[in-house]
Amino acid sequence: QSCLSRQQLLAAIRQMQQLLKGQETRFSEGLRAVRSRLSTIHASLAKATPEPPAAACPALQAPADGRKFGTKYLVDHEVHFACDPGFQLLGSSTRICQANGSWTGQEARCAEIRECSSSPCQNGGTCLEGLNHFKCLCPPQWTGTTCQYQAQTAPLTWSVTDDPAFSRQPRCAQIAQTQQCSCDPGFHMSGTASNGICQDLNECEVYQQQGGPRLCAHACVNIPGSFRCSCPAGYVLLGDGKSCEDIDECSLSQDNCTSGSTCINTGGGFQCVTPQCPPAAGNVSYVKTSPFQCERNPCPMESRSCHQAPKTISFHYLPLPSKLQTPAPLFRMATAAAPGRPGPDSLRFGIAGGNNRGHFVVQRSDRHTGELLLVQSLQGPRTIHVDVDMAEYLDRVFQAKHLSKITLFVSPYEF
Repeated sequence: QSCLSRQQLLAAIRQMQQLLKGQETRFSEGLRAVRSRLSTIHASLAKATPEPPAAACPALQAPADGRKFGTKYLVDHEVHFACDPGFQLLGSSTRICQANGSWTGQEARCAEIRECSSSPCQNGGTCLEGLNHFKCLCPPQWTGTTCQYQAQTAPLTWSVTDDPAFSRQPRCAQIAQTQQCSCDPGFHMSGTASNGICQDLNECEVYQQQGGPRLCAHACVNIPGSFRCSCPAGYVLLGDGKSCEDIDECSLSQDNCTSGSTCINTGGGFQCVTPQCPPAAGNVSYVKTSPFQCERNPCPMESRSCHQAPKTISFHYLPLPSKLQTPAPLFRMATAAAPGRPGPDSLRFGIAGGNNRGHFVVQRSDRHTGELLLVQSLQGPRTIHVDVDMAEYLDRVFQAKHLSKITLFVSPYEF
């Protein structure tokens, strides 16, 4: 019995050994399959990975009749191109090396400027090249854009100063056996083709002579190659570079008015005013109730002249530009009834005094309002006074009169 048990045990061990060997074989085959799969995935991923970016771009050459600036062709580096005088650049003036190894823009070429190739200048005139245009330098007895007219008088000279800043040497080039020259913008050629000089173009004079648009609201100042506008004292130049705006010295506390007087802003300056009530005369006397208003003291019942005198006198100050377009409304007067008392049912307005009364009219604008109109333009600088009165009536019976004393400060300028 023990012998049988020993044989059975050996058989079981051999069976286990065979089982393990089979398992080991299958495990090895699995490992080989996994390795093969990993190799396939690695190969496919390696193919999909892009090539590293190019470190440089192909070399670029300077265009014929031009120059190249920049000698490095690495990624993000720039190369610039320019043409010789008498030639214009076609293509890109700047090209940048990209990460993919190519340049931005188009190939740069220099083309000959052919404005003068058709020989537009007549009667011995010399053609000068400009930026997209030409100019003819004419012999003394000829004038016009192509020297087509005989000169009756000496041509205008637009050079205004001998200051060296207002003259420059022209840029010249030898093209097809002829010398062609050009000037910077804001300059024009003066002299002969052989010894010409670029002189500043006085835009201020040219626009004035040609009746062109007004360059400046006030004064035009010529500067080399251009111009600038200036404003008179008391004004500031606006952001458009041509218009002037008055400085309000009163609101900026730039006045020197003493206490007791009031600052009134005017065009280009200011005025210090101290309105005074009229002195007492007979039964009529006034008291100042505000800096710009006087009120009549109560009248004796029997004094008709006192009741006819203005019940209130008010003072008004208006700044005006010179040559204001007319008709222009300047001032309004209106009635105001006291609470609980019937107001007037009729008003009459009139100009009571002042200088230059012929420049104004008073008209009714509605039932309770009158308006002072400027009907004849005023040229400054000058100061104009005009008095306007308003009479109130109730059932056609005179009630009271109010006087407005208006002072106009007319500026020397139209702004």
